[in-house]
Amino acid sequence: MKFENSKYSKTLKYKKVTFPFGNLYTTKRFIISELNEGVHVDYSIVSDLITKFSEEIKTGVQIGYIANRVNSYSFEPQLWLDFNNEYDFLVASAVVSYSDFGYLNSSLEKHFFKKSLKRCQSLDEAIEWMINLDEFAKIKSI
Repeated sequence: MKFENSKYSKTLKYKKVTFPFGNLYTTKRFIISELNEGVHVDYSIVSDLITKFSEEIKTGVQIGYIANRVNSYSFEPQLWLDFNNEYDFLVASAVVSYSDFGYLNSSLEKHFFKKSLKRCQSLDEAIEWMINLDEFAKIKSI
């Protein structure tokens, strides 16, 4: 299910950011990505994202990340290691997989991400998990 078709798009305040490779939805405490079919996520795409959100990153914000994989695309797991070494603004990550193959891929990625990475079978599961993270418990409105 795409974020804009979910119940959360009606209850959460968010901003949609469109890139040539897909859409990102930013909320107060997490980002949801929905990348286009066939995209290969490499350092170039990650650099575009970092550039777009560089001001937020500089302010020391701590956020979560949800990869809502409604489309099939490839991802270089090594990017998690590189990303972890350069940046420290992600509290946790969730990957929503809609196929067995996608779930296996997210299992591989879990070994590269140093923080908590939850593999989910629905967007609802991922958002609920993200909202209820202990790191966000002090924040009343998400």
